[in-house]
Amino acid sequence: MSGWRAGILLIALMMAQQVSGQKYDSAYIKSYRDKFFVWPVTKQRQLSFRLQDPGDGGKNVEFKPNNAYGLGLGVYLFDLGLEFVFPMPVAQDRTNVFGSTRSTDLQLNILSRRWGGDVVYQRYKGFYLSNPDPPLPSGTPYPQRPDIVSENLGINGVYVFNARKFSLRSSFTFADRQLKSSGGFLLSGSFNLFEIDGDSAILNPAYSALLGQQSSFTSLDYRTYAVAPGYSHNFIIRKNFFVSLLFALGPAVQDFRYTDDNGVHHKNTRVNSFLDARMAIGYSNDKFFTGITVSSQSRNLVIDDIRFSSITTTGRILFGWRFSEWGFLKRSVWELLPPWGKKNGQ
Repeated sequence: MSGWRAGILLIALMMAQQVSGQKYDSAYIKSYRDKFFVWPVTKQRQLSFRLQDPGDGGKNVEFKPNNAYGLGLGVYLFDLGLEFVFPMPVAQDRTNVFGSTRSTDLQLNILSRRWGGDVVYQRYKGFYLSNPDPPLPSGTPYPQRPDIVSENLGINGVYVFNARKFSLRSSFTFADRQLKSSGGFLLSGSFNLFEIDGDSAILNPAYSALLGQQSSFTSLDYRTYAVAPGYSHNFIIRKNFFVSLLFALGPAVQDFRYTDDNGVHHKNTRVNSFLDARMAIGYSNDKFFTGITVSSQSRNLVIDDIRFSSITTTGRILFGWRFSEWGFLKRSVWELLPPWGKKNGQ
């Protein structure tokens, strides 16, 4: 299989950039430049894919990996956040039902008040059919495809227009705290490389017939270029509780190639869709914060009247504490990057 290669995932990184000189309304946003944070975290990232009859109410089949949650620890220090997450072993009884998945998952995030971005690499080998038809009794092994390999490399970005009264990072990195409910329009963009390959057709004849198809494919790779306008809002409830929602939807240009189950190669370019959705709920005050965050990005492609969707989801639960900085802890990492740091650091 052509594509990208990576080692075993050991560390996931999260960065939260403090941009001094950027104006914000202190009645709506509180910054914690004089604090450092520590938080335990539970996290799960997943790369799944779905094939669907594109007609209204069309049936679909969805394949998911059997990967466990990761446990780790995060720190926010020198205006830099680091989050170390280590995967936990999958229970044997779950492996008996859903099969085994080997995964590599690495992500780097950068999030300031006005813009954010991330670079994602994922490689998964081994999937199971999560919605068999008819449904299976509890404890019955699901249909498994240990031969299917998928790889995903993505660069994503978001730009917030109302950074004066709205803080996206207050809900996701807790570098700020939203004091009053506010929202803002945003622009989300993505460049993505995706591959999937199997030893045989991704859909067997029975499920091809379920979707109204006569054939399937054994391999697929595509490039996605997407720009999606959207909106995000932080709802503040009783001063310290919050609910944050983000939704962006827009067109995606995709160059794709695939090999059908007869061994014939195809190549095409189409305009499809890109979806970026995120949600966070939690509690935050000057000393303590906790939250649950869920994000999902999907890229949709129509191939011979089958809609193929690759879906990246991330779930995260954390709780942490803020402490006052002292001495050398008050320094910023950006001060170590002269002359930019000397000019902009605090």
